[in-house]
Amino acid sequence: MDTPRPLPAATPLRVGFAGTPDFAAAALTAIIEAGYTIPCVLTQPDRPKGRGMALATSPVKARALAHGLPVLQPPTLRDAAARAALADHALDVLVVAAYGLILPQAVLDTPRAGCLNIHASLLPRWRGAAPIARAIEAGDTTSGITIMQMDAGLDTGPVIAEYPVPVAPDATAATLHDTLAALGARAVVDVLATLARDGRLASRPQAATGITYAHKITRQDARLDWTLPAPVLARRVRAFDPVPGAWADAGDGVIKVWRADARAEASRGAAPGTLLAIGERGLVVACGDGGALAITELTPAGGRRMSAAAYAAGAGRAHVVGVPLGSTR
Repeated sequence: MDTPRPLPAATPLRVGFAGTPDFAAAALTAIIEAGYTIPCVLTQPDRPKGRGMALATSPVKARALAHGLPVLQPPTLRDAAARAALADHALDVLVVAAYGLILPQAVLDTPRAGCLNIHASLLPRWRGAAPIARAIEAGDTTSGITIMQMDAGLDTGPVIAEYPVPVAPDATAATLHDTLAALGARAVVDVLATLARDGRLASRPQAATGITYAHKITRQDARLDWTLPAPVLARRVRAFDPVPGAWADAGDGVIKVWRADARAEASRGAAPGTLLAIGERGLVVACGDGGALAITELTPAGGRRMSAAAYAAGAGRAHVVGVPLGSTR
């Protein structure tokens, strides 16, 4: 990677932005409110969405258009024409947050001060696509935001600034996302202020140890395997809320599980997956560690999201305690 070129101190920065989802839209809003000149905003092309499969704009595009900012939506940045369109804006720096497209070296080298990434973990832990969910799934007690100088690797660039935050014991991917989105927005504005004042940004290489990868989440990742310990399953429920949603086999269908607590109570020797109780305290299911998981909010097959108590008062009455979850009379 070429070394970013220093800017004259006290430069009025020309800041490009590249991002797609709500996490990125929060950062774009903060940069707009900080008063920076934003010559262009890059986001992924509009995608079909919903039952009608109508084309939907990304949260970043919607925010940019609301503020009258030019929007570029190339399907790839490996195309020479797309790179030329970006270069025409003579950017001082490009801020990238959950953009979803690979930036080739030619793009990384285009802005005078390079490209800065807002990453939702304390690197080198949780490089990759799903750092928020994987941190909760693993039981991390600390997460945070890293502002990184981008290079051609997967989240391997030098660290400019880190902003740690505790992970609440009941945090879901949704709640931690919102915390980190707000923190990332404040963090990037701080870093841009330093760049504008000093004309350069100090950085350090990432640690060579403690590297983990947050692989993209699949539906199978969110399946509740009852042979696992109850605390692991409780974390899995929180990690995959709201997407794709933890789920479990239940007879001929599946249930989505939105809230669940690990219980230390003995499963009385019952096989993993056995329904131990159903009622006000939830659907209590035996797990592989001899403990149990109490499901307190769920979506039954073909139904709506509801409390376990409401479910138990209705369709749940058909389930039989002492046999695998989903068995009915």
